[in-house]
Amino acid sequence: MRLGTTVPALPCRDVSASVDHYVARFGFTVAHQDTAFAVLTRDDARLHLWESGDDGWRLRPVEDLRESPVRTGAETFIAGTASCRIELDSVASVDELYAELAAAGVLHPGDPCAPGPASGPSDTDFGTREFATLDLDGNLIEFYRWR
Repeated sequence: MRLGTTVPALPCRDVSASVDHYVARFGFTVAHQDTAFAVLTRDDARLHLWESGDDGWRLRPVEDLRESPVRTGAETFIAGTASCRIELDSVASVDELYAELAAAGVLHPGDPCAPGPASGPSDTDFGTREFATLDLDGNLIEFYRWR
C-alpha cells in the first residue's frame, strides 16, 4: 500500500500532542519538528502541522473584538477547521487502510463508513471509494481512490 503525494498544512493547538497522535494513530513518521511546526510523512504523503495556539482573543472584551477583529491568523479556534484528501495507490488499499485506522479509533463518527452494521469505505456516486477520519483537533482527513 502506498499513499499519494499531498502537502496540506493543518492547524493544531499543540504541535507536540498532534505529532504524537499522528505517529501513534495514523502511522506517520516525523521528518521535522519544532515547537510551532512539524512535517510528517507516510510513504509519499506529507503533512505539515502548524501551531494555531494564540489564545489572546479570549481575553479581549467583546466591544474590542467588534472594533478590531482577531487577525493573528493563528488563533486557537482555527484548529480543527481544515480538511484534506489523500489519494491511495489502489482501491484495495482503501479497505486495508480503513481497517488499520478503524482499529486506531480515528474514523469520523459522522461518516457513513464509521464502524457499525454497514461499516467500511463507501463507493461514491462520483467515482471514488473513500472514508473519513479526524485528527486530534478535529481536522478532517479523507482517504480515497478513484474506481
